[in-house]
Amino acid sequence: MPPSATAADTSKTVKLERYNSYLRKIHSTKVLNASSKVLFRATLLVALVLLLLFAFNYHPLSDSRAAASHHLHRRSFLSTGIFSSSSSSSSSAWEKHVRQSSTAKRQHGLSVLVTGAAGFVGSHCSIALRKRGDGVLGFDNFNDYYDTSLKRARQNLLEKQQVFIVEGDLNDGPLLRKLFDIVPFTHVLHLAAQAGVRYAMKNPQSYISSNIAGLVNLLEVAKAANPQPAIVWASSSSVYGLNTENPFSEEHRTDQPASLYAATKKAGEEIAHTYNHIYGLSLTGLRFFTVYGPWGRPDMAYFFFTKAILHGKSIDIYRTQDNQEVARDFTYIDDIVKGCVGALDTAEKSTGSGGKKRGPAQLRVYNLGNTSPVPVGRLVSILEGLLGTKAKKHLIKMPRNGDVPYTHANVSLAYRDFGYKPTTDLATGLRKFVKWYVGYYGIQPRVKKENSHADDSA
Repeated sequence: MPPSATAADTSKTVKLERYNSYLRKIHSTKVLNASSKVLFRATLLVALVLLLLFAFNYHPLSDSRAAASHHLHRRSFLSTGIFSSSSSSSSSAWEKHVRQSSTAKRQHGLSVLVTGAAGFVGSHCSIALRKRGDGVLGFDNFNDYYDTSLKRARQNLLEKQQVFIVEGDLNDGPLLRKLFDIVPFTHVLHLAAQAGVRYAMKNPQSYISSNIAGLVNLLEVAKAANPQPAIVWASSSSVYGLNTENPFSEEHRTDQPASLYAATKKAGEEIAHTYNHIYGLSLTGLRFFTVYGPWGRPDMAYFFFTKAILHGKSIDIYRTQDNQEVARDFTYIDDIVKGCVGALDTAEKSTGSGGKKRGPAQLRVYNLGNTSPVPVGRLVSILEGLLGTKAKKHLIKMPRNGDVPYTHANVSLAYRDFGYKPTTDLATGLRKFVKWYVGYYGIQPRVKKENSHADDSA
């Protein structure tokens, strides 16, 4: 064989081997890439499975308030799960409770959403409306501003009257919209609020969240409802602030609030004016003057004075900076309820539809008081007589915490428009309160015996 032929054959063999080696490398790379993709996808799948398992089984540490909120949502089916197919039976039962509670039992009866229904005024108003045959749906977040067991006890009273309370927050827009989708409310009695003048110095954000943001959220939902409800809501005598004209009239200045609480209530009145003007919502504001009575709030003076006297503890009685007695226009709960119901009955229909105003709408504000200011010292004297025990009094100057020295209501406007006329004096009202107090807390004090005509059920 010629040398040239041998060299050519050798060259071809080398090239063939190089080509085969190149093909093997390509094949190996493809196999490696494919394996990497499979491994990556498998790893990703495992990670997702682990993540889902972690999410379902992990319970984060939280403070007691968050835990309580979680418990409330589970208790009343208010988590987002209520609207899912997996909880359709719970959702159906919940909606049934909502509809039954909201349905009037008398012809042409109202269908009223009462916010703050587990509160002092809210529970009394809810029972009064239900007893006369109106449909009443309660709404409350059961916050812990004061003892929640008292709110639960009020809830039990309402349940006996077939009033269902939805547990939720005013700032929960989807929940409120759901309620308005289920029920065509004719009225809203908005009593939910963060109460208390002094507490605002400790937790100002709670007042903004409830009294302003919560009100706006409620009005936003109400304006879009079809039909729009008429709304009666609780303002406060605190809006008169540093006003020195007496008795307080709706025509007096309310632009000098003395506390953050008062400022939020005044802001609510201005917000109400805005929604009335733009959206045609019928709105009535009620300025309550120091409400007291059975099932009252433990943070109120008459309530914690009673507790302190029974336990032999001293009580602080405030004097003004110029050494004058502090006085309040104490208003018994039954009179306040009559005022709230009267405002509901005379509230005109809203004029908007789907968030659009169709014409001028009613806008009102009223004082609801007793018209008879009583010095706090006199309040203590009445309690001493009823409890048969002398109070350990500690006279101190009123601190600069937002309290005002004197309140006195002019209620002529409410009397003219819906016949509001308070009938319970302080001595009579406190007697009823003390009877409830000793019964509710199981106390056996040396309570002064009264004539049988003074007896009154709680």
